[in-house]
Amino acid sequence: MSRADDPDDELHDRVFLARVLEPGDEVAGRWLREVGAREVAGRLRGRAPRFEGISERRWGGLLARAERADPGRDLEVAGEAGVRFVCPGDAEWPGQLDDLGDARPVGLWVRGRPSLRMWALRSVAVVGARACTEYGAHVAATLASGLAERGWVVVSGGAYGVDGAAHRGALAAGGATVAVLACGVDRPYPRGHTQLITRIAEQGLVIGELPPGDHPTPSRFIVRNRVIAALTRGTVVVEAAHRSGSLATARAAQRLGRHTMGVPGPATSGLSAGVHELLRGEAVLVTDAAEVVELVGDMGELAPDRRGPVLPRDLLAPGARRVLAALPGSRAAPLGEIARGAQTTDDDAVARLYELRALGYVERHGDGWKLTRQAMISVRGGRSRC
Repeated sequence: MSRADDPDDELHDRVFLARVLEPGDEVAGRWLREVGAREVAGRLRGRAPRFEGISERRWGGLLARAERADPGRDLEVAGEAGVRFVCPGDAEWPGQLDDLGDARPVGLWVRGRPSLRMWALRSVAVVGARACTEYGAHVAATLASGLAERGWVVVSGGAYGVDGAAHRGALAAGGATVAVLACGVDRPYPRGHTQLITRIAEQGLVIGELPPGDHPTPSRFIVRNRVIAALTRGTVVVEAAHRSGSLATARAAQRLGRHTMGVPGPATSGLSAGVHELLRGEAVLVTDAAEVVELVGDMGELAPDRRGPVLPRDLLAPGARRVLAALPGSRAAPLGEIARGAQTTDDDAVARLYELRALGYVERHGDGWKLTRQAMISVRGGRSRC
């Protein structure tokens, strides 16, 4: 085996590049696609001229970062924290990340025992506002719990608000969850979620593109969202204002051809305005885990029909229901008035009325017909559910 084909060299080169390149750098991604990690790493180590199409200033910045990169040290620190590095082409690499093209991660740092590739095959992203309402937190937790109970992996960003509620919902159901961080996976962020992220690493997976010890930045949060979108079968946005970062995840999912879903909120809520904008476009409205699974799952995983309780009058033939509906609620009515209200003949109306009398819905009052108490309760009950 030549040095260029040595898998250990590929690992070290990509660990080196993960320290030097910013996540989502499509220019560098093109270099990797065209000449491979070995050549890109070699040039950044100063062994060849810079690539065409990049300014001398930017190239100098990459070289400065390359001088400080120590892949051996990064792997050592990662190993001490129970973290492994997964490269494209490895057995554990999720192939759907390749859909990102030149924005594909150089590699992923993975903390936790399960196989990332296997978990990603049946996963759904649940994302939303950090400063969510009680409604948003409740919906996210309930949705994630329902998905976990159905054998789906819940993926989110580990942040406060909807993300945290989704992770907790999955964990509470004894299910699987993955946190995708915008920092080193050995350094939980936000710090207030240290205990939660530690628990996710014990029961699920914590992954990220940044090497050990690296800190998050606003741009890294946005770029991180493309990994969440690509990794999963679909993205559900629970609450999001117009400028919410979670909308970036949904839009990335749409660009990648993944399912995009939204949970509606109150029309007056600014925290649901972004979701409602998605729903006016190509996103699908969902309200629970069954509806999410119906969209992203296998054929036959259908959500149950949404119906109110079956009332006795629902079992009547259509003609009888029309005659019943034509009777006024407070008085007896003559046959002709009832027939006109039901848009039928007198003979048909009288036949239906005798049928309804046998069932206890109407009674004769001289030349007229009137609803019984049983019918009044049935009609009121049906109308209260309209």
